[in-house]
Amino acid sequence: MKKTFSRRARIATGGTVLAAVAAGTFGTVAANASAPDAARDSAVAAVSAGEAGGRDTTTSTHLTIAAATEAAQAALKAAGKEGRRITVAVVDRNGNTILTMRGDGAGPQSYESAVKKAFTAVAWNAPTTELEGRLENAPNLKDIPGTLFLGGGVPVTAGKAPIAGIGVAGAPSGTLDEKFAQAGAAAID
Repeated sequence: MKKTFSRRARIATGGTVLAAVAAGTFGTVAANASAPDAARDSAVAAVSAGEAGGRDTTTSTHLTIAAATEAAQAALKAAGKEGRRITVAVVDRNGNTILTMRGDGAGPQSYESAVKKAFTAVAWNAPTTELEGRLENAPNLKDIPGTLFLGGGVPVTAGKAPIAGIGVAGAPSGTLDEKFAQAGAAAID
């Protein structure tokens, strides 16, 4: 014969079980916290021994916000000397935007175009005017999200590795956009 418990009995039993589990867990934590120093130190050493070694990790160089700002300002200044209204974007090695500066009077389309040109330049480690030619042999490249294969993007490198991309948009040609992006890259120490 199956015995049934009242709702009150089930709640009381459940509460007792939870209290026992909590007490056991607390007791374990308390016991570990009060362990002798030698036991605790060996546990810390075991965790340290599990850290990744040099061959399991990589180090990369990133452009500082100060350098990105300096580059963007240099590009805006170069464009201003020629009476051009541009937007400049600087992205990091992973294509994440570090900053974007929209110059006075730059067109609304220039913001997104500058970011995409910077991303494209850093992703392929090549100026976007160079990459435009690759579309003849591989027209599907233009379908890769976030890219724009128009002149105006240049990579920034440390050694030969790309660490950032500078994209400029808004001048009447990709050649001019790239000229201003190069001025920005040249301003980085």
